[in-house]
Amino acid sequence: MSDDTLDTRQSLADLGTLTEAGALSTANDGVSPAPLREQKIDAHGRAYATGKRKDAVARVWLKPGTGKVTVNGRDQTVYFARPTLRLVINQPFSVADRIEAYDVVATVKGGGLSGQAGAVKHGIAQALTRFEPVLRTVVKQAGFLTRDPRVVERKKYGKAKARKSFQFSKR
Repeated sequence: MSDDTLDTRQSLADLGTLTEAGALSTANDGVSPAPLREQKIDAHGRAYATGKRKDAVARVWLKPGTGKVTVNGRDQTVYFARPTLRLVINQPFSVADRIEAYDVVATVKGGGLSGQAGAVKHGIAQALTRFEPVLRTVVKQAGFLTRDPRVVERKKYGKAKARKSFQFSKR
C-alpha cells in the first residue's frame, strides 16, 4: 500500500473536508447517475405488463394519449360500472400525477369484477414503471407494484368447504 492511498481520516469532519477537496473519488464526477432500470417499449411505442389479483389476470398496454381506458374492447365506464372500481383502476395515475396522460388497453380473464379491477390496477402500475422508470419509487411506495398474494383457500377432504365442517350429530 503506497502513501498516497493511505487513509488518514480521524473524524467525520475530516471526511467532509476530504470530499469537498475532491480527495475521495466518486462514481459520478459531474455526470448524472444512470437510472437503475431502462424504459421497456415495444415497436408500437407501448409498454406492456401483466397484473394479477385473486384469480384475475390482466394484460395491459400503456401508451401516451388522452386518458382513455379500454377493458376487453369496452370503455371502462361500461365494463366497470361501479365508480369505486374505476377509482381503483385510476389510482396509479393519480399517485404519479399522470391523470389523462396515457391510454390503456387491457384484456382481463378470470375472477370477479373486483379482482379484475385490482388486476388492471396492478398491470397499469407495472406498465407505468416500464414506460417511465423514474416513477417506480412513487408507485412502489404507494404499494401498487406488490401483487396481493391472497387467493381462495382450497377445499380439504372431510370438510364441507375449505374449513367448514359438516353438521355434527351425536346419533
